[in-house]
Amino acid sequence: MNTTPPAPLDEKRVARDPIAQFAQWFDDALAVETPHPHAMTLATASKSGGPSARMVLLKGFDARGFVFFTHYESRKGTELAQNPRASLVFYWPLSGRQVRVEGPVEKVSARESDEYFRTRPRDSQLSAWASRQTEPLTDRKTLEDRVAETARRYGGDIPRPPFWGGYRVIPETVEFWQEGPHRLHDRILYRRGADGHWRIERLAP
Repeated sequence: MNTTPPAPLDEKRVARDPIAQFAQWFDDALAVETPHPHAMTLATASKSGGPSARMVLLKGFDARGFVFFTHYESRKGTELAQNPRASLVFYWPLSGRQVRVEGPVEKVSARESDEYFRTRPRDSQLSAWASRQTEPLTDRKTLEDRVAETARRYGGDIPRPPFWGGYRVIPETVEFWQEGPHRLHDRILYRRGADGHWRIERLAP
């Protein structure tokens, strides 16, 4: 962790919009954090409320929310179909910062998923077709054979699998945590009101 944390957060001086504040912190993380500043914990829950969490990669964010890509038939995809809400956690230890995002989840458009899929390396495109995420496998060779078969099937451009695409977490609350001395950490919470405007408040550490 940082031995010299940045200046304390002032709830009167942060950006009025959490996406703008996140963009500032994300730029800071890109400059110093290694190896994966865009890694985030994604927490979902089943229809009965059983939680699960895993690391995924942030692939974009804007005023609409935070986007990641995965298999629709994976455990997270199944849980999001049953219970379309999620929580994200970004943790940047070298910066001494954490961001938590909570809100409903929607699939991104087919066009957005297609556009992103085309940017992936060919091997990653093949893997998306070959791996039905979370499906039991008898051995690794089964997976490697599927990759080889998919490569033979698609000699040119590889289309996006119909079971693979993006999700967007639409923020209702965004909390910014910054390390402070003697555990007097700063916590600034943005909460979206019914009118769509953001309320900002300081929380006890």
